[in-house]
Amino acid sequence: MTIQPDKLLENKDSLELDGRTCIMGILNVTPDSFSDGGRFFNQADAVAHGEKIVKEGADIIDIGGESTRPFSAPISAEEESRRVIPVIEKLAKKVSVPISIDTTKACVAKRAIEAGASIINDVSALRFDHKMADVAAEYGVPVILMHLSGTPCTMQVSPDYGNVVREIKDFLEDAVKRAEQKGIIRSQIIIDPGLGFGKTVEHNLVIINRLDEFKTLDLPILIGPSRKAFIRNIIKNNKIKNLNPDDILVETGTAAAVAAAVLHGANIVRVHDVPNAWAALKIIDAIKNVSDYPE
Repeated sequence: MTIQPDKLLENKDSLELDGRTCIMGILNVTPDSFSDGGRFFNQADAVAHGEKIVKEGADIIDIGGESTRPFSAPISAEEESRRVIPVIEKLAKKVSVPISIDTTKACVAKRAIEAGASIINDVSALRFDHKMADVAAEYGVPVILMHLSGTPCTMQVSPDYGNVVREIKDFLEDAVKRAEQKGIIRSQIIIDPGLGFGKTVEHNLVIINRLDEFKTLDLPILIGPSRKAFIRNIIKNNKIKNLNPDDILVETGTAAAVAAAVLHGANIVRVHDVPNAWAALKIIDAIKNVSDYPE
C-alpha cells in the first residue's frame, strides 16, 4: 500500500504503508493549541522543530496554524496563512519528507500546496469549505478525512452516539464517496476516526479497541491519540495518591494508545513526541511482522 501524490513528490519519499507504521509529526504554529500552543509560534522555532522531528524519525510533518482544541474559536484564512505559509516554504527546501497542511480552509490548503505541502489534513472531511475537494483534486494530493461531530467549538458538548464505531464508519464511508464524486482518487484518501473530536473517554477507548472494523473500508487509517484529554483523565483517575499526570506519564500513556491502535490496524500515527513513538513502533511493528521472520 503506497500513498503518493501524482505531481508534487518528485523529490520526496512516498509513504509505504505495508510492514511498518508511518509517523506523522505534529508542528503547531499556533499560540493556543491544547498541548504545545506557543512553543513554535515563532517562525524560526517552527522551522527548527520541523527539521528536528524529521531527524527523529517523522515520515510526515503535519503543520497547522489554527487550533482545533475543544471550544477553540476560528481564525481568518489570512491569519492562518500568515502563520503557516512561510514555515512551509522554508521547510519544503530543507526536508525530504512530505508536508501535510492541517486546515479546513480551501484557500489555505491551496497556498500551502503551492508553498510545498503535499497532503491535506482536513478535520472536517471536506465539509466546512466546499472548495476543499476541488483543491485536492486539482493538485492531485492525498487527503485525510477525519470524523468530527459538530465543530471544534461545540464538539465536546455532551457527545452522544448509539453505536460510536458504526456511526463513525458510516460517516467516513459517506465522506469518501463525496470525495470521489469530486474527483479525488480513492488511492489518495486516508481516513481518521477523530479521537478526541466529539468523543468521551469511553468513546475513544472503544474506537481504538475496535479500530480493525474500519479496515473494511480498505483505506489507510490514521490515528491521533497524542496527549489527548482521555489519556490524561485515565491517568489522573487512579488509586495512587498524589500522582500528577505530568508530561512523562502522558507520553507513556500516548505510547500505550499508539501501540494498541497499531495492533488493531492503524497505518499512520499522529504524535507530538516523535522519538518515543519511533521507539514504540519499532517494537510494535516487529511484533506484528514476526510471522515473516525465519524460525
